[in-house]
Amino acid sequence: MGRVMVKVLVENLNDLAGVQAGTLTPDQVRKVEIPDALVDTGATGLLMPKRLIAQLGLMPLRTRNAMTAGGVVSMQVYRAARLTVQGRDCILDVTEVSDELPVLIGQIPLESMDWVIDMQGQKLIGNPAHGGEQMIEVF
Repeated sequence: MGRVMVKVLVENLNDLAGVQAGTLTPDQVRKVEIPDALVDTGATGLLMPKRLIAQLGLMPLRTRNAMTAGGVVSMQVYRAARLTVQGRDCILDVTEVSDELPVLIGQIPLESMDWVIDMQGQKLIGNPAHGGEQMIEVF
């Protein structure tokens, strides 16, 4: 099985709200571009190394238990950020992983942005069930 790597942009949601409120300028928004985030359908959400979370200035929200290959561990979760992948975006909380791990894009953001994995082409594509166009399913 191949690996799917994507370029992503992660932005501090509070900073973006500050721009809307007129208290910050767009150049003050803390953000990080990751050229090689790993798409991992075994993961649930957006997982980022601690050093990148610090660059974003995200605020701790809570700790959560997580099932890993090594068993159950407690993981720090941070307040929401905006994730942009190939022109589509979503807002979600960020879970901290060690600095040795890559940024992981899990199933929830993929579904939220309506991406599916083309394993043969090793890339993300718009959901064929929706004609490749982004769509929200409500049922």
